[in-house]
Amino acid sequence: MKFFFLIFLSLFVCSGLSAQQFDLVPLGVLGGEHEDNLSSYLLSVHGDDRYLCLDAGTINAGLRKAIMTKSLKGGQEDLLKNNIKGYFISHGHLDHLAGLVMNSPADAPKNIYAIAPVIEIFKSHYFISSTWANFADSGEQPAINKYHYVPLTPKTPVPVENTPFRLTAYELSHVNPYLSSAALVSAGENYILYLGDTGADRIERSEKLGELWHAVAPLIRSGNLKTIMIEVSFPNKQPEKLLFGHLTPALLNEELAKLAAALGTSSLKGVTVVVTHRKPPIQNVKLISEELLNKNPLQVNYVFPEQGRKIVLP
Repeated sequence: MKFFFLIFLSLFVCSGLSAQQFDLVPLGVLGGEHEDNLSSYLLSVHGDDRYLCLDAGTINAGLRKAIMTKSLKGGQEDLLKNNIKGYFISHGHLDHLAGLVMNSPADAPKNIYAIAPVIEIFKSHYFISSTWANFADSGEQPAINKYHYVPLTPKTPVPVENTPFRLTAYELSHVNPYLSSAALVSAGENYILYLGDTGADRIERSEKLGELWHAVAPLIRSGNLKTIMIEVSFPNKQPEKLLFGHLTPALLNEELAKLAAALGTSSLKGVTVVVTHRKPPIQNVKLISEELLNKNPLQVNYVFPEQGRKIVLP
């Protein structure tokens, strides 16, 4: 009897792990102009209060908004210091890291996870005495030694300290040859994919997205990866020569079709796509949503995040 009980308990635990969900709290969702609402997302395992921050364009204003909407519990200062356990920074543009830099004096020691070119941007342009101060533990001296850089080797998973997560970086092209990056984040056997700014392979004359789609296709096929967070910065009326390394609804469909081809299917039904980095003005923000919903040939489940409102993801 004890033997059968242990088997049942093991099956129950495995079932719980496979059903594990993610909590996503957007601290900032836009792609420009609104300095209090720029790309930044807190990710945790459902019900856990240990967060990995995916980009950090806005921090303080986003925490206050999330507290107001009851998406987060506690005070802003405590959440910043104790609940955000680390930052993944996709690339070196201000709308993806300004919140980290500005809030560094009030923050607690933690890691910054980024590919090597992004770490060099921190060292050369942000954490230097002529623009701020060096709150990291390497680079220009004197160093305050608050943040520790964890260089990410593309396609090599690393543990995210003080969280249940592992993180694997993939390079993206954001006006070739400038590099952005994506984070494939796992907790147990469950995954979520977050992309920083990226252009379409055809426009960028790159194969970065194609390589990423082939890498994650087996995880989607097995049901372990159900959510992709990806930018759509401009509506379809934006000329391709003025995209500056970003996507439109049409280009997202073009890229998702490549993902479906890698899967060997004609539909991505069951895949959730969280649309990030929509650029103001507000008319364009709304138009991007309308264009995606009106032409959705692959039947993905679109989610349009709002600042401060928690989303529970599969």
